[in-house]
Amino acid sequence: MAFPGTELPIVQAPMAGSQRHRLAAAVCAAGGLGSLPGAMFDAAGLRAELQALAAQVRGAPYNVNFFAHQPPAADAAAEARWRARLAPYFAEHGIDPATVPAGAGRQPFSAAIAEVLEEFRPAVVSFHFGLPAPGLLARVKALGAQVWSSATTVAEGVWLQRHGAEAVIAQGLEAGGHRGHFLSDDLALQSGTMALLPQLVDAVSVPVVAAGGIADARGVRAALALGAAAVQVGTAYLCCDEAETGALHRAALRDPAAPTVLTRLFTGRPARGIVNRLIREVGAMSEDAPAFPTATAALAPLRARAEAQGLADFTPLWSGQNRSGCGEPSAARLTRALAGA
Repeated sequence: MAFPGTELPIVQAPMAGSQRHRLAAAVCAAGGLGSLPGAMFDAAGLRAELQALAAQVRGAPYNVNFFAHQPPAADAAAEARWRARLAPYFAEHGIDPATVPAGAGRQPFSAAIAEVLEEFRPAVVSFHFGLPAPGLLARVKALGAQVWSSATTVAEGVWLQRHGAEAVIAQGLEAGGHRGHFLSDDLALQSGTMALLPQLVDAVSVPVVAAGGIADARGVRAALALGAAAVQVGTAYLCCDEAETGALHRAALRDPAAPTVLTRLFTGRPARGIVNRLIREVGAMSEDAPAFPTATAALAPLRARAEAQGLADFTPLWSGQNRSGCGEPSAARLTRALAGA
């Protein structure tokens, strides 16, 4: 079953920082559901990306994804603790930490963003970290868009259906990037995709999309056999020509020996990425990193200095556990290959 109105049951995962409209458009053109990561844009930036995407897909359905988190209160003590932990790295790279501005790396869904969506009326609007406030959710539904959101447990999937989600994305623990959890921070409650998927299919009456650890047609077939209406794939698309994944990130993705781990260092919230120097030396889940999404700002100049030297020491190398699909440079061919077409 392909939905909504797509030829193939393949959804390209939205990947903030590694793509813009080009990747989403290529997937849509191949018959899948391309996704645009809206959380990385302000209203003007989102409007520009959606204009470009709409012009290329020519009426084909696409997904726009947002974060539904609550921004944390300002915490000067937490920020100071984080900068103190990073002080040796600032010194190493000749950076004065007093010149590094604080701030949030990603913004939650808002009324200003809803207004932009009303101009374009995407077929799907998806969320990570739950759902937005009821008033904002009502505005999305008024567009005629399907509302999807990620669940990492059965309880989250049931909650999402009860609060208005029209499809649930079953995000397994092996998926790359941020965990979509929102009812509990306990990672022990989360399970792998093929364990979570059939439980969610049995627990909810809305379609379930499988996400995490799927990189080829065999994985897609397995997920569909377990009741998935479609399959969401992210990591395999990161090395496609249409993605904006950096050279250092691409090199790490192509190293089959590089391990992945859940880490909160880069944003303040657990996300799966390839182990690098920062993770090894600070500890993947260090409590020194402040709350999501404020951890990013202090790392930005360190990342820039290191990348200029060809080093990924402070770069978030997001990746799922299965990188075997990263060899295809064409997003269109990858989409069709995943569907067995």
